[in-house]
Amino acid sequence: MKSTDLVLTPTHLRFCNRRFPRTIGRGGVTAKKAEGDGATPRGIHRIVGMLYRPDRMAKPTDWALPIGPFDLWSDDVRDPDYNMMVRAPHPYNHERLRRSGPMYDLVILTDWNWPYAVKGRGSAIFLHQWRGPGRPTAGCIALRRDHLRWVARHIRYETRIVIG
Repeated sequence: MKSTDLVLTPTHLRFCNRRFPRTIGRGGVTAKKAEGDGATPRGIHRIVGMLYRPDRMAKPTDWALPIGPFDLWSDDVRDPDYNMMVRAPHPYNHERLRRSGPMYDLVILTDWNWPYAVKGRGSAIFLHQWRGPGRPTAGCIALRRDHLRWVARHIRYETRIVIG
């Protein structure tokens, strides 16, 4: 591991000599990720992007991209754009990135099953805001809002997420 890594432990996320409470997928950590299993995939994942809601926060980094009203993420294995950001209207199943609640106000994208997705291996694993302590995600890693914003400001090109 490197000093620049985000490290998921059984109780927290460690980064830059700090520990952040976190939640993970309702299916726990797995080495055999599948679409819809609610699990967080084991491995070393690169950070490949950052999205944010410009109507709700200032740009967190110079490389973050705004989430617009038509931005979606495809999670449908039948979609040729499976596990990619797409735009509405979109004929396949998807997640809205611009939500009424704050969960996706800031989204850090990982390279899980991306850019060449294997159908059914699971779509996007994000770092995003949690719904509350102990409330699991659908497979992502979630942090308290202020912690997520701190992490976003401190990650670098070489930052990886290590999930053991």
